Amino acid sequence: MKLKKLSMLTVLALSQVASAIPVSAQSVVTNAPQETEMSEVLEQSLVAPEAESADAANVTSDGSQDNGQEESGENNAGTAPEQGSDNSNGSQDAEGTNETGSSETTETAPAVSSNELILHFNSTKMEQGGKVYNAPQPMQVKKGVSYVPIRALVDRVGYKVSYDKSTKETVIISGTNELRFKTDSSKYTVNGVTKTMKGTSFQTKNTFMVPLTAITQALDISYKVDNVGKRIIMNLSVKPVAKFTINEKEIFAGQTTVTYTTEASSPKGLEIINERWEGRQDVFAQAGEYTITYSVQDASGTWSDPYSQTINVLQPNLPPVALFTTDKDEYRMGEYVTITDQSTDDGQIVKHDWNNKAYAFFTPGPKTISLTVTDNKGLSSTFEKTVIVTGETLYSQDDFNRLLMPAGEKFTFDGSNVPALPKINYSYYDEPSTLIRSNSPETVNSEGIVYRETSSGDTRFMIHHVNNVGKNVKMYVVATNTNFDTATITTENLGFAGPTGIATAAGKKSVYNYFESMQNGSKRSKLTLEPGESKLVMTELSKTRMKQGDVISLFSDLNSDYPIQYDVIMIDEKLDPLAVLDELPILDRDGVHNRGTYPNSTRVIRYSQYVGDSAQRMALGDNQDDPNLTGMDPMLGVEASNAGNFGVLYKITFDNVAANTLISFNPRGGKYSGYAMVNGNITAIYSAGQVSAPNEQAVLYRTGEYNQKVEILLTAAPGSNLPVNLLFTPLPEVKE
Repeated sequence: MKLKKLSMLTVLALSQVASAIPVSAQSVVTNAPQETEMSEVLEQSLVAPEAESADAANVTSDGSQDNGQEESGENNAGTAPEQGSDNSNGSQDAEGTNETGSSETTETAPAVSSNELILHFNSTKMEQGGKVYNAPQPMQVKKGVSYVPIRALVDRVGYKVSYDKSTKETVIISGTNELRFKTDSSKYTVNGVTKTMKGTSFQTKNTFMVPLTAITQALDISYKVDNVGKRIIMNLSVKPVAKFTINEKEIFAGQTTVTYTTEASSPKGLEIINERWEGRQDVFAQAGEYTITYSVQDASGTWSDPYSQTINVLQPNLPPVALFTTDKDEYRMGEYVTITDQSTDDGQIVKHDWNNKAYAFFTPGPKTISLTVTDNKGLSSTFEKTVIVTGETLYSQDDFNRLLMPAGEKFTFDGSNVPALPKINYSYYDEPSTLIRSNSPETVNSEGIVYRETSSGDTRFMIHHVNNVGKNVKMYVVATNTNFDTATITTENLGFAGPTGIATAAGKKSVYNYFESMQNGSKRSKLTLEPGESKLVMTELSKTRMKQGDVISLFSDLNSDYPIQYDVIMIDEKLDPLAVLDELPILDRDGVHNRGTYPNSTRVIRYSQYVGDSAQRMALGDNQDDPNLTGMDPMLGVEASNAGNFGVLYKITFDNVAANTLISFNPRGGKYSGYAMVNGNITAIYSAGQVSAPNEQAVLYRTGEYNQKVEILLTAAPGSNLPVNLLFTPLPEVKE
């Protein structure tokens, strides 16, 4: 009776399996390596459904009686392990147990591919490459999850396995992939990323068992479930990976030589021995879309999936056309030469190289002027024209320069006469605006706080530093509200430049941007700080990292309704400034450059007397007519003198400048590069570079036929040299 009942239940269990998994003509179910799909198939194939009676639940798919030892690690199906199923010989395995992995037997198996590994339900038998191997424990199911002996499986798959004693983890290495498992854990890691298994790994009879799908999923091993043959067929063929990049951003038909950078790898660490291209060309003759495909083969003979890119080959880039005209073909000596550039390109011209271009010529004869233009693709062309200069003189060179040299340009003269010119004896007063000059150490050699100060009301920053830390850094200004009330910071004007390797270029551009923000109000903003809160201000400073040797410059006018602590810092580009602020040291000044906090840093000069009817000069930044601001170095607690008055904003008004007067800029302390704002217009103090002391002057402004008021805004550009003179010179008579 019991035997009959048992037989019926066996048939019932098998019918459940059949109904759960449709059997094709070949009785094989193909699965992607997903935990849920695998466990469902194996659970139904290895054990009877729970919906059956208590007796049926103890019957396995082969009709044998479950022995009730599931939790102790015995064979769940109740079948006796095949020969070698507990084949321990005392050797140490990856988990510190005595598992030896799989062992080869003398049994002959059907010829199969070495890229297929066959696992049998409820059995220790594994087949690969025509040979039969035995695992120390059979594949088994615990609580609906299928488990395999990890070492036996990995041995057959061909990966490296080791045991990390420090973390008590079994480590599987597959090419560039690393898997780590722990006993009695449902977690494992793939290349450091934690993943969750459906079941929990465990030890049984000195054998480490893990969910099969944890390995198949992590290593992308596909498999098939054969219900009729009661086996799992794993495909161990792992393809290499092919990839390439094209180095040119734009490709022009018939012109661009295309270069390819290949990347090929084998997940199993095999050597790449062959490659195959389709559609590759070094130069594409015609414009249009092209698809390029790349494949590689590894040492096992396996080809990768093809990797393809589609590129757009553009019509050939035409060279630019260089062209200019002159308003005349013949000129007198000292006559203004008007040159109009008429160059064109199908893209963008990025460079103009002139030869023998001049505002006037002062020797007679033919003068050949040439222009070479270069487009953004590197192609160029040249145009030249010859004009004739007669022996007749219109203006001498000195008269021409004073009368006709454009504003923003410079000319040479005898600067030794300047100190003898009468001075404009002006008076001034200083408006409230606290200047924070962060300029020392100018060259910063280590991370830290280069300036710390507390200020309220109107505050001006002048920041100028060089990165010599030996790595990429960023600079920040951190504002901290140390009050018990909410504070508001208003930014009025801001000019930033850099990072660049040229200090004078950064200083010059920052002044231009500072004046431009005054014109258009583009930098105006408000920021609130709660009590005790810190935020970044003047964030233009930290938008771009500073490489070794880079320079930044910044001018900014702020206003706060409460005292605010400001920290100017230089730190590693990857650090969070708010997180590390309290740990940073305050850096010492360099002993050469200036830093300090200076009150009343807006200097107002108003001169109402007549000026310009004879040659005169106004000295600035000389510490005599224009005394240095005095203040404190707050970090050292010592008095400071603002040499050169860098960071001071000069508001200069001349109420009565004579008609036909040239106002020019003459450095006296060395080279100078910057900008001034004259009657609301930003004017370069030499557009193409620097003006040198003492024998060069840059044209700022000319009055017309009537006396007029002239207003000049000026601030010393970092990287330049003081003192300087403003020169007032009568213009020569205009000639026809």
